[in-house]
Amino acid sequence: MRDTEQEMRLNKFLAEAGVASRRGSDAVIVEGVVMVNGKVVTDLGSKVDPTRDVVTVRGRQVHVEAQLVYVLLNKPKDCITTSSDESGRTTVMDLVPMHNRIYPVGRLDRNTTGVILLTNDGDLAYRLTHPKFQVPKIYVATIDKQMHREHLQVLRGGVRLDDGTTAPCEAEILDPPKNTVIALRLREGRNRQVRRMFEALEYDIRKLERVDYAGLTAEGLKRGAWRPLEEHEVKYLKKLTAKIPPRGKTAPDIAFEDD
Repeated sequence: MRDTEQEMRLNKFLAEAGVASRRGSDAVIVEGVVMVNGKVVTDLGSKVDPTRDVVTVRGRQVHVEAQLVYVLLNKPKDCITTSSDESGRTTVMDLVPMHNRIYPVGRLDRNTTGVILLTNDGDLAYRLTHPKFQVPKIYVATIDKQMHREHLQVLRGGVRLDDGTTAPCEAEILDPPKNTVIALRLREGRNRQVRRMFEALEYDIRKLERVDYAGLTAEGLKRGAWRPLEEHEVKYLKKLTAKIPPRGKTAPDIAFEDD
């Protein structure tokens, strides 16, 4: 009889094998391209034994990596956050050549710079990006004109967007009295959220950088450079996402981070 303690959910197996994030793996399963021991599996609740079952995706056998890899990249401009690009544009993967297959945790848009993590630990990537874990991020935005103090209060209290009002956040002006450099500390991660918050208040962002992700910064890294995470940093991230925070006034779980 199979030892059930060795079994794991199929989406977690695929995530740890580097196929996609856990949510992305669900989509792959539903697509009907995953086979376990020669049989197509589309049930999202399916479990596999990594030591005995043969799992293939689109005919290619996949394995759980024996070694988990965690990387912090200081993303430059004109670089997209995908594993590959049909148009031949530079991706974050071009900047982090690794023997182990890894993928970015969440997204930053092409012209947003700063901290982004890459890993083959699908479970941790899921926890870091899912809205229910409320992982904090800090952005510094340089805008096209002086910010009014009342708009700063709107940022803090919540900005009405087409997908709902944003959750309260911390916002500070970094360059008084010029008032064109604003820091935001968020626990949400809607699609292009920071840019849309400023656009809703009729400001254009000239420069946007994520300076902190889940307490990690790119200090000491030049733009485009990367480093492996220290063991204590990985333990910190796992502890940070070990429990779901109590729900307060937060936005609905509608998107993964992409600013």
